[in-house]
Amino acid sequence: MSKTEHVTGRARGIHERRADADYTGGVYGSMLAASVVVGAGTLGSFPRLELVLLLLLTGVAFWVAHVHAQLFGARLAAHSLDRRIVLDVCRDEWPIVKAAVPPALAVAVSPVLGLDVSGALWLALSVAVAGQVGWSAAAARRAGASWRLVAVAASVNLLLGLLIISFKIFLTH
Repeated sequence: MSKTEHVTGRARGIHERRADADYTGGVYGSMLAASVVVGAGTLGSFPRLELVLLLLLTGVAFWVAHVHAQLFGARLAAHSLDRRIVLDVCRDEWPIVKAAVPPALAVAVSPVLGLDVSGALWLALSVAVAGQVGWSAAAARRAGASWRLVAVAASVNLLLGLLIISFKIFLTH
């Protein structure tokens, strides 16, 4: 086996293990969704469909940005791009988009729950923060962390989510 094949195989092995245990995109995407909700909420009243689309399209835009950064950042230096690498990176970064779906669904179902636009914003924000905490706990468990470290990861992400909620309170009052 040549040195290049060994390095490429080793990089793929590390990458595959990282993909199995790394939910960073989910944590990041949930935090992004919470920020979108806070930003949209400061603009006043608007159609719910607009917020649903804003959440999903922002998730997709950031997914594309992360895929681009991965493909043309460190990966380009490690090895040339091929279809498999591009698809792997797209899949690895997909949790950013997946994390936007639950808050978007919360907004979409909010009329069924009898919520006004303000209630829909709070529901979406709560769902996004819960997702952020859930993704971080799942990442820690999947990486083999102790239950104590899982609790720390979840707590830190809960504090970050509460910080975003405090921004909403500050900006709307």
